[in-house]
Amino acid sequence: MTSQKLIAPPKPGSPWQRFYGGVHGLRARYYRSRALRLPRPVVSIGNLHWGGSGKTPMTAAVATHLRDRGWSPAILSRGYGSKGKGVRIVSRGQGPLLGPRLAGDEPVLLAGMLQGVSVVVCPDRHHAGEHALERLDPAPDIFLLDDGFSHLRLYRDLDILVFPASDPFAGGRLLPSGRLREPLAASRRAHAAVLSGFSGSLARGDALAKALRPHGFAGPGFVSSTVSEPARPFGPGHIEPGASVFAVSAIARPERFLDTVQEQGFRIVDHLSFPDHHRYSDAALQQIRKVFEGSGAEWLITTGKDRVKLQGRLELPAAEIPVRAQPDPELFHWLDLRLDEIRGRKP
Repeated sequence: MTSQKLIAPPKPGSPWQRFYGGVHGLRARYYRSRALRLPRPVVSIGNLHWGGSGKTPMTAAVATHLRDRGWSPAILSRGYGSKGKGVRIVSRGQGPLLGPRLAGDEPVLLAGMLQGVSVVVCPDRHHAGEHALERLDPAPDIFLLDDGFSHLRLYRDLDILVFPASDPFAGGRLLPSGRLREPLAASRRAHAAVLSGFSGSLARGDALAKALRPHGFAGPGFVSSTVSEPARPFGPGHIEPGASVFAVSAIARPERFLDTVQEQGFRIVDHLSFPDHHRYSDAALQQIRKVFEGSGAEWLITTGKDRVKLQGRLELPAAEIPVRAQPDPELFHWLDLRLDEIRGRKP
């Protein structure tokens, strides 16, 4: 997005947009004084879009930074798409203890990426935090909410909103005419905004903040690039650039994944895209095998989020392309200063 301009989004105009936006505003006001609190700082990483903003890689980047600064972070996730019930400890900081069926794909992915960071899943994240304080050793001294901006039932000390550089304002409108799940006016609840998946001038963070000012946002803006690591097989072996691949994904923005596959020098001979968070039924696995065999591909290639659901279920040569967020260091400088202030206020 080096040449794309950041354009201020339109204001909602239709009666439906105003009504839907008003409902969200009433909900936010209802929870303003009713949100439950945890006795440790709570930082939320979230977005206003329906999927695909880069919030999970951002959560991993923030968790890594906090861990390296001496904090003991625990990530609290709702476990979207999982079949498990109640509170589930997905990781105590040494890798995943549960699979994606019981925990959800993103919590398992985070658990595998982050040594020294606990991951706990429950739709009620206040309950998850209390459980973590009682059951984890060492007990967490800070909580991160992955996809937590709309989870107003839990009080958060800091809210970080992530906007994808490829589509920062999602049409500027709520469903059905746009791709926002909350109006842009909700950004007034955020303490910082991050333009993710960006390559170019760091000043674009300021441009993002400026574009959100008319909607009530008062915090700083930052940027974060998305770094794709070299493709790596699920098991032993090595996949060479130039190999013919069959690409499979179940993410919100499959076109970005396909671009990354090509950027790494692979030749895509076919691809299948499933809905975001797809659980890969037996029928879907059979479809993948059939298309792979007919494509003539040497490898199946997929995302890290999909790898946790496919590994061990397909007898095919398969590889993943891991990605990570690389935020502007100024974001971490801002975060450290704010957390020092919050820690000084906590009893």
